[in-house]
Amino acid sequence: MTIRIGNAPCSWGVEFPDDPRNPPWRNVLRECAEAGYKGIELGPVGFMPEDPALLADALAENALELIGGVVFRAFHDPAQWDNVLDGAVRTCKALVAHGAQHLVLIDSISPRRAPTAGRAADAEQMDAAEWAAFRDRIAHVARMGAEDYGLTVGIHAHAAGFIDFEPELDRLLDEVPEDILKICFDTGHHSYAGFDPVAFMRRHIDRISYMHFKDIDPAVKAAAIANSTGFYEACGQGIFCNLGKGDVDFPAVRQILLDHGFSGWCTVEQDCDPTLDVSPVTDARANREYLQSIGF
Repeated sequence: MTIRIGNAPCSWGVEFPDDPRNPPWRNVLRECAEAGYKGIELGPVGFMPEDPALLADALAENALELIGGVVFRAFHDPAQWDNVLDGAVRTCKALVAHGAQHLVLIDSISPRRAPTAGRAADAEQMDAAEWAAFRDRIAHVARMGAEDYGLTVGIHAHAAGFIDFEPELDRLLDEVPEDILKICFDTGHHSYAGFDPVAFMRRHIDRISYMHFKDIDPAVKAAAIANSTGFYEACGQGIFCNLGKGDVDFPAVRQILLDHGFSGWCTVEQDCDPTLDVSPVTDARANREYLQSIGF
């Protein structure tokens, strides 16, 4: 088994390419390398340069490998389909240009779902026709990524989207063929949703192609559930904490990966609010040291 540990721009607060609060992309690359990582995700397409030569030089300068990229767009909204496709095609082209393998699909935050993040019983559900169209949009992009670009495509459950809770993820996995859609499994979002990430991994390890390591502060989560706190407010309260400080059992996660001979990248993501008093590079270094302490 060869597991490599990377990080992602979201750990520096980068969620959208044009957010004026974003740090300079070169700083993110430099700090990622300084914190001990050998790989990094693309971030939202447009944050890093789409000129392959420019980005390749910067990656090489920092001895970093591009791992993959995320299409974090509104798959749930048919009016946003052109925007989803634009993000998907540009991300695929960037990944192929740099030899990256992992295309991650995330249904972005919906105003219909954000108020009930982490509360499955209260969350609005799609009707049958809306779900079918939603599923087909995900399958379309998955097939494009897998067949047209040769990428490994994984679905990523995310708080406040319409693939949030475990039954929704299971349903999608049942309805979209495994040869075009695997799982990018995020430990923290699964916990936030109120489910056991270790138990899910045991059931689905054969379909998990890529991992996102994220932890959840149980006290902040409990308060968010009790107070019906929305997703963005919970982020601002620090629901995503340093690895090893939350409720995800990372030694058990490691053992499952070992037992099944998992090989490839696992990427640290500690989503943060850049308006708070945070030090992304300090957190990135602490997360790398924690993973090393348990054998990663």
